[in-house]
Amino acid sequence: MKSSRRCVLVLLDGLADRAQNALGGLTPLQAAATPALDRLASQGACGHFHALSPGQALSSEAAHFFMMGYSPAEFPGRGYLEALGEGVEVGPGQVALLTHLARCRHQGDELVLQEKKPPLPDELAAGLIAAVQQYDSELGWARFQRTKGSSGVLVLGGPALSPRITDSDPMYPGLPLMEPLPWAEARGDPAALAACALLKAYLAWAHTVLAGHAANTGAADPVNAVITQRAGQGGGLPTLADRWGLRVLSISSAPIYRGVFRALGAEAWVVPEEADPGQDLEAKLALARERGGGFDLIHVHSKAPDEAGHRKDPAHKQAVIQSLDAGLGRALTGLDPAETLLAVTGDHATACSGDMVHSGEPSPLLLWGHGVWRDQAVAFNETACAAGALGLLRGTELMYTILNGLDRGKLWGLRDNPRDLPYYPAPRRALKLSE
Repeated sequence: MKSSRRCVLVLLDGLADRAQNALGGLTPLQAAATPALDRLASQGACGHFHALSPGQALSSEAAHFFMMGYSPAEFPGRGYLEALGEGVEVGPGQVALLTHLARCRHQGDELVLQEKKPPLPDELAAGLIAAVQQYDSELGWARFQRTKGSSGVLVLGGPALSPRITDSDPMYPGLPLMEPLPWAEARGDPAALAACALLKAYLAWAHTVLAGHAANTGAADPVNAVITQRAGQGGGLPTLADRWGLRVLSISSAPIYRGVFRALGAEAWVVPEEADPGQDLEAKLALARERGGGFDLIHVHSKAPDEAGHRKDPAHKQAVIQSLDAGLGRALTGLDPAETLLAVTGDHATACSGDMVHSGEPSPLLLWGHGVWRDQAVAFNETACAAGALGLLRGTELMYTILNGLDRGKLWGLRDNPRDLPYYPAPRRALKLSE
C-alpha cells in the first residue's frame, strides 16, 4: 500500500556560500541567526547535497533537473525550459535559445560586449525587440519573443535543427561575441550545422537592423546586438510520476521553475513574490498546506538567497537568510512529523565573492520527520551539517532518500513491472485465471 505521508522540499535557491571576510570568515548562513533551521537540524538528520558533483557550478534550472533524478544527457536545455515556463510555443524539431539585447562596440569585424540585458524603459525594450522579432531566409526562420525587460526566447525553425550548438553570449563585458559552432560531439551533424548557419545569419541581420534603429541614432552606447545562450529542444522525457511514482507540485515565483516541472510532467504554480523573503516563504508554505493535499512531493522555492548572493553583499544575504528562517519557523508551527517529511536544501551555491555566477560548493541539507535519524548536527549551515549522518548526497540520491523517507522505496530485486522502477507499488498487471 502507498504511504499517506508526503514530502515538502523547501528549496532555498543559492543558499550555500563561501567564507566572507566581511563576516569575520563566516558564510552568510553561518553568520545568520537561524533558530528555526537549527532546531530542525538538531531534531533530524543533516548532510550536504550537490545536484551533480562538488566543485561543479550549476545553473538553477540544471540543478533542479538533476535534483529531480534526471541525468545531464536528458537535459533539454535552458532555452526550451525558459520557453515552456513563459508559454512560448516551440514546435517539434524547433530550437529555443535564451536571448538578450546587448550594447556592443566594434573591434574590427568583431562585436565586443559592453553590457548585456541593459535596463531599458519598457516601451523602448519592446520596440527594439519588435524590430528584430521576425526573420525569414532560405536557411529557415527565427522568432524573438520578449518575456521580460530586454530578454526573451528566440525560436529557430525550418530545416532539421539540433540544439547542440555553442552560445554567442560571451557572458562577461570586454569579450567578443562568439560564433555559433556545433558541439565537438556534433561536428559534422547536418542539423547542428544548419542551426549554426541560421543563427549566425539572424545575429548578423539583427545587428544591422538594431544599428540603424531610430532609437540608436546618435547614441554613444547603442543597443545594437542580440546575444544567445543555452539552446534547447523538447523531447520525450519520462514524467516524475513515471520515474518516481510521485505526484509532484512546484510552488515558485519564477517561470523557469514552471518550465522545469512542466517538462517533467508535474503541476507547477507561479505565484506573486512577496517583498519580504520570510513572508514570501511563509505564504508559499501555507499554500502548500492548504491546497497541496493531492501531492506526494511539494517543491516550495525561494529565490531570495540567490538574488542576494548576486548582489555580492554578504551582510544583505545574511539578513535575507534570517528573514527566511523566521518565515519558516512561523509556517511550520504545528507541523506533524508523522504526516510530513521535511527536506531543506539549496540547488547550488551563489557566492558573495569572486567572479563566478554560481560556485560549486555543495549545499547544506536537512531531513526532519517521523523515523528520521537524530545525528550530531545541532545547527544548519555549511560546516555544521558536516557532522550529520546523511553525508554527501549527489544527483538522484536525493530522490531515492525521499522515496525511502516516504516508505515508497522498492526492495531491490523485486520486479512488479517489466521496467525496473525504484518505487513500490509500480503499475502492474493482475493475473487473470480465465486467460
